[in-house]
Amino acid sequence: MLQCIFLLSDSGEVMVEKQMAGHRVDRAICGWFWDYVVAHAAGDPSKVLQVVVSPTHYLFHIYRNGVTFLACTQVEMPPLMAIEFLSRVADVLTDYLGDLNEDIIKDNFVIVYQVLDEMMDNGFPLTTEPNILKEMIAPPNIVNKMLNVVTGQSSTLGSKLPDAAASFVPWRSTVVKDASNEVYVNIVEELDACVNREGVLVKCEAYGEVQVNCSLPGVPELTVSFANPTIINDVSFHPCVRFKPWESNQVLSFVPPNGQFKLMSYRVKKLKKTPIYVKPQLTSDSGNCRVDVMVGIRNDPGKPIDSITVQFQLPPLIVSADLTANYGTVDILADKTCLWTIGQIPKDRAPVLSGSLRLEEGLAQLHTLPTFQVKFKIMGVALSGLQIDKLDVKNTPRAPYKGFRAQTQAGKYEVRS
Repeated sequence: MLQCIFLLSDSGEVMVEKQMAGHRVDRAICGWFWDYVVAHAAGDPSKVLQVVVSPTHYLFHIYRNGVTFLACTQVEMPPLMAIEFLSRVADVLTDYLGDLNEDIIKDNFVIVYQVLDEMMDNGFPLTTEPNILKEMIAPPNIVNKMLNVVTGQSSTLGSKLPDAAASFVPWRSTVVKDASNEVYVNIVEELDACVNREGVLVKCEAYGEVQVNCSLPGVPELTVSFANPTIINDVSFHPCVRFKPWESNQVLSFVPPNGQFKLMSYRVKKLKKTPIYVKPQLTSDSGNCRVDVMVGIRNDPGKPIDSITVQFQLPPLIVSADLTANYGTVDILADKTCLWTIGQIPKDRAPVLSGSLRLEEGLAQLHTLPTFQVKFKIMGVALSGLQIDKLDVKNTPRAPYKGFRAQTQAGKYEVRS
């Protein structure tokens, strides 16, 4: 069980402390954790392993938009349970507050503590469905904030237990207001790839999510089937999904929550193609390093490739950099990162970045070569090849509107030089 949850700012300051069990965890553990982050990741919590063992506690953490969610325990427990719970806390607070950052959390302390009170009981997860939580604790609005200021009392707590708390589908409200009778299913994928210095694709896989935005009346029954479900691995489902139909026929059968939610996540391994290529070439001699980088379309996905950027860290011992591009803009950031913003690749020429790096005096050649990070976005296609074959909707008073969309963006896409 979890004994305490802390919310830390970007500087390591404790913004929220919620003790979950009878044994109180001292705040000094946050100081130890932040010292560990500074020592092992230069103060960036996103680069630290999500499970850390201190001399006194097991620590679990996730990092969202400058806020670190830190949980502590002294007893053995499944690490994934703690990480999943922290992720759910972050998702629920984002749903309540619209966004997550230090200022928003400090402006909504009352809501944050009330939500944490309901989500965990004596160190164990209790109510984690936003649908039920919003019936117990009203999301913040102008009226509630004015009442709090005038009366000095919180008006966000409901007076009765939500009906859905005793329902066999606790993720769905018993009465759905303003249902527009429509449902949208989106496939959102991130492409992770690694290309070695010879230009050979070493690894390429897609991590994807099936996201649903549901606004249907009553208690509808939905069924989603894929044209090629055998390509996906490592699936994870929302609690509304019935496992037996998936296990037997690879079909998603469920009663959906109202609003937006992640229906499932998956991974597609051993992909053979990437949509674009990046060809870096670095040659150094006599204290100078010549840089040439070419970008182009390798496999046309049939849709425009947008928001293309190429980024790399300037190697150590570089005195100055003179880099230009025949297309797009080149910026040298304060942390000595070169950011080449391309956007879309033009049809008449391939974008090329070229220039020179001057090395420190006495250094003839560059011994540490940079790794290039590539970003892009493609609307209207899932590069893994996953396709939705059919969406059936039952138990609705009339035929709903059904919409589908796909999107792929670069995740950890690296090109070695």
